Amino acid sequence: MQLPLLLLNLAGATALLLYAVRMVRTGIERASGPALRTLLIDHRRGRLTTAAMGVVLAVMLQSSTAAAILTVGFAASGLIGFAGGLALLLGADLGSALVVQFLSFRLDWLIPLLLAAGGILFLKLERRAAKQAGRVLLGIALVLLSLRLIGEATLPLRESAALPVIVGFLEGDPVTAFLLGALFAFALHSSVAAILIVVTFVSRSVVPLDLGISLVLGANLGGALLAVWLTRGAGVVARRIPVGNLMLRGCGALAALALVQAVTLPLAVLTENPAQQLVWLHLGLNLAILLIGLALVGPLQAFLELIMPKPSLTAEAEEESLRPASALDQAALRTPEVALANTTREVLRMAELVEVMARPVMELYETGDRPQIAKIARLDDAVDRAFADIKLYIAALNRGQLSEKQKQRSLDLADFAINLESAGDIVAKRLLPLAKKKDEFDVSFSREGWGELTTIHDRIMVNMQMAINVLVSEDVDAARRLVEEKDRIRLLERNSRNEHLHRLRRGGETSVNSSNIHLETLRAFKEVNALFASVAQTLLLRRGLLRDTRLVEQGEPLGAGHSTAR
Repeated sequence: MQLPLLLLNLAGATALLLYAVRMVRTGIERASGPALRTLLIDHRRGRLTTAAMGVVLAVMLQSSTAAAILTVGFAASGLIGFAGGLALLLGADLGSALVVQFLSFRLDWLIPLLLAAGGILFLKLERRAAKQAGRVLLGIALVLLSLRLIGEATLPLRESAALPVIVGFLEGDPVTAFLLGALFAFALHSSVAAILIVVTFVSRSVVPLDLGISLVLGANLGGALLAVWLTRGAGVVARRIPVGNLMLRGCGALAALALVQAVTLPLAVLTENPAQQLVWLHLGLNLAILLIGLALVGPLQAFLELIMPKPSLTAEAEEESLRPASALDQAALRTPEVALANTTREVLRMAELVEVMARPVMELYETGDRPQIAKIARLDDAVDRAFADIKLYIAALNRGQLSEKQKQRSLDLADFAINLESAGDIVAKRLLPLAKKKDEFDVSFSREGWGELTTIHDRIMVNMQMAINVLVSEDVDAARRLVEEKDRIRLLERNSRNEHLHRLRRGGETSVNSSNIHLETLRAFKEVNALFASVAQTLLLRRGLLRDTRLVEQGEPLGAGHSTAR
């Protein structure tokens, strides 16, 4: 086979592998929605349990890099700390190694079965969960198919005269091979894909085991480096997590490289198959890094805080940094499409500002920090100013020539801005005063009550992010999930209220003292969540995917038509 055709076949099979891995991740993310995010940010877990969640996350998403980006997003929003974030990432590294272990088995017989089952679920069924399950099955089938195509594409390489020269050079220079493996994983944007390709090369005898080990160890460094690169725009506190993971994984990979050069590892005890020996080495390395990393979380955090200090700002500068500049360009009013885009940006920033206000509420309930409460309360003035500017801008825009679609979009943005202003008022004028009252009267919640409020707050913060995404993307699937989340929050609020009243009947002194604050907080949380969810309801109503009323029609059987989003 000519070299250009060989490279074309290999590039096509590699592209299919990357697409298939992304397809599996998309299916999982769309099927799980905010439930997965809420599960990951549970503050009550220990490091081992959080690491186990990271394993599950990477297995589901087929990517430790995706898990890293998700974790950094949580850290940037204040939903997860350094210790929990690092445990999650270390677990995700181990999870991606388990994915490699599973996909390295010869499972060609599964391809037609997965294609058939996935095709039926994705193409024939309408329920979102079934369709996304079909997407996942199709993705796994395409991963297996791409690995087979990679193996077939590389068969002619064994007859190449140049291959022994290249392999001989890299075998004699393990450091270069290590760096090449890191560059390969970084270029593919997937350490899983890079390692699977190397494992396939070893299984086809294109690459010897010793060289494969150097390449796979390098791919571990490249995967960790990729996570740092993709999150470089995050705040310094959030970036400490992938940097810490890079330090642990990079040092572990280098130590393993030195070890395999010094001694012969007894990999043959596990299996005679060279490719499987490589996979077991990769799995063992990530397990060791996980265990060592969990033990070093404290010292590593102190070291990173020393070399990556948080930028110091004056109180005024810090408060001003939370107030985004206006996107409302008056000159753009002559171009409706640009003006609507500017309005969307300003509403988006208004939503982010309300999110900044709501994020530390539970922390303020716990600390009663008066200066911080006052600073957050003052941000409501910025929300009010943004709302006033948006109203005037939309009014000026509607005095021009707009299409019906443009008029509707401007009204939708105005409605959501009204709701955001109300949400900001709830935080500033109801939740923050409750935090001061709790501190002033030295009120404590029961353990169960505090857990219920924390769970609901965490879920609302995730929903705020999803609402912001719906505002920008107008994604119908995300809008459906947000409306479903509104119902779940309402159910959680009702259950917490009932549990609280049950604790009162039992005569719990803590519950009696905190009763008013607990119930008022629940009500405020539910209202804030509903106000953010309104962006999804507007979109679904406009698309004819949501009923105008929940009322049962006369003569309609009970239980029919109660679903707000199907």
